[in-house]
Amino acid sequence: MLLHLLSSIPTLFTPSLSFHLIKWRTNCANRQMGRESLLPQVKKPLNFRLCKVSGHTSEVLEIQADDPTLHVLFIPGNPGVISFYKDFLESLYELLGGRASITVIGHISQTAKDWEHGRLFSLQEQIDHKMDFIGQELQNTEVPIILVGHSIGSYISVEVLKRSLEKVIYCVGLYPFLALNRQSIKQSIIGKIAASSFISAAVSFAIASLGLLPRRALTVVVSKSFGSSWSGTAVEVACTHLSQYHVMRNVLFLAMTEFKKLSETPDWAFMRANQDKIAFLFGIDDQWGPLQMFEEISKQAPDIGLSIEREGHTHAFCCTQAGSSWAAGHVANLIRKRFQVKVRPTPYICRSH
Repeated sequence: MLLHLLSSIPTLFTPSLSFHLIKWRTNCANRQMGRESLLPQVKKPLNFRLCKVSGHTSEVLEIQADDPTLHVLFIPGNPGVISFYKDFLESLYELLGGRASITVIGHISQTAKDWEHGRLFSLQEQIDHKMDFIGQELQNTEVPIILVGHSIGSYISVEVLKRSLEKVIYCVGLYPFLALNRQSIKQSIIGKIAASSFISAAVSFAIASLGLLPRRALTVVVSKSFGSSWSGTAVEVACTHLSQYHVMRNVLFLAMTEFKKLSETPDWAFMRANQDKIAFLFGIDDQWGPLQMFEEISKQAPDIGLSIEREGHTHAFCCTQAGSSWAAGHVANLIRKRFQVKVRPTPYICRSH
């Protein structure tokens, strides 16, 4: 999702900066009304709460099943703003027939309020944060835990799996960012922006300045930037969270530390030793999780569950109703096949390797 947000940032240094960035915030309120759900109404609403995890105020969305057989813990990408995944989580709960409790824990300081007073958090700190959350909130959970991660959240999920093999039984990565893609020009540009504290601060300030616009104007700008595909949920979240200076600074700082860490060779030995516990979904044209990585995993750990989505959804699947529903269907079917959990049939096509 970071690609969508920052790929146009070089325009910051052109006269058209204001127009393009302001466009980024516009569809915010308009899309909430009149959208049609692709799934039946969810039986239980998502509950939002704040919790302290090792002293850090964290945002959590969750649905507690009445008699769960599994607990799905979702780890977001970057931005790690949990509300982007609302439609996906509601669809997943519905498709699992209320048999699994679902929780998503956001990244530190990518929250609506600057609880950390401007402090920046690295990839390793975000990984530790997720481990601390499991130890604090899910340690006494009697049912097995399944991790589902998106983008860099897929990498974080694998790292959490390494430390929680007794508690976590399965890990699904959606459009995974597992290694630096040196062939991606846009990824290279974002990497250079993130590597400079001065440019990162300037970009974050420019985006945050959009928060001074009237809400209706900001809403119009976001819609025109991303077109009609973004859901009302995604547009609203872009307006409320991504216009915050502390959020964008942390998005870019996390990206910088991601690029440093993911320039290293993936831990193939661990993946080979745990092939039956890992599955990845790749996109057909995804610069963060390119098909070269799909092929490399096929060679290094051939028994990992690998699939390719060819339906035209993007890396930022959670920003559209169709993408959220499709990805939820994919995850629900993986869980059904792996653990014989009764779920609702889902009409999607997925090509495995």
